[in-house]
Amino acid sequence: MNDTFDRQSSFGWMINVVAVKAEKMFDAELKKQGLSVALWPTMMCLWEEEGVTQRDIAEKSKVENSTTTRTLDKLEHLGLVERRADPNSRRSYRIYLTDKGKNLKEQLLPIPIAVNQAMLSSLESEEQAQMIALLKKMVAAV
Repeated sequence: MNDTFDRQSSFGWMINVVAVKAEKMFDAELKKQGLSVALWPTMMCLWEEEGVTQRDIAEKSKVENSTTTRTLDKLEHLGLVERRADPNSRRSYRIYLTDKGKNLKEQLLPIPIAVNQAMLSSLESEEQAQMIALLKKMVAAV
């Protein structure tokens, strides 16, 4: 392997270019619904499983606990989630979707599907499957 740095061949640079493009596309669509991409990981976690703690959400979404606190504050303000006292711990809360938060799932899930399709469209279907498999392997190692 060559010791010189070439930005055009740098994994970090390339993955960042793709991620920034996907995030901008996704965020633009979410903004039409009054949301932002920063709120998305928490909503996804709660659509998968409600009644989890803030710490659970932070771990699942790979986001800092303090960031999750601010996100939950915003989602609560938007009327999408509610905190309920944890029956097992006086210092902890369980997070639940409101009906409004539950109802957004069907409306919003097509957005990342469309963004993912657009982002992968320059690859053949076999290449797409390989890309997803490789990225899953990398995410699992993080």
